[in-house]
Amino acid sequence: MMGFGSGMGGGLFFGLLMMVGLILLGVVLVRVMGGGLRRGDGGGTDGPSPASPGASARRLLDERYARGEVSTEEYQERLRVLGQRD
Repeated sequence: MMGFGSGMGGGLFFGLLMMVGLILLGVVLVRVMGGGLRRGDGGGTDGPSPASPGASARRLLDERYARGEVSTEEYQERLRVLGQRD
C-alpha cells in the first residue's frame, strides 16, 4: 500500500514549508514591531515628514493637480491654506 506523501519526501516537503512559514512570520513580526510596514515607505528623506498631517494633504493635493482635477489657481490657494496650518 502507498503512503500518500507520508514517507520521506512528504515529511521533507512539509518540514521545508514549515521553516519558510516561520521565517516569513518572523520577518513580518519584526517589521510590524519596528514600525516598518507603512505603504509607500521608501525610507527617503526628501519631502515633508510622513508624521506631519500636512504631508499627506500636500501629497494628495499634488496628485490631484497632476491629474488635472484642480486648476492652478485652486492649487495655489490650497497650498497657501496648507502652509498656514503648519
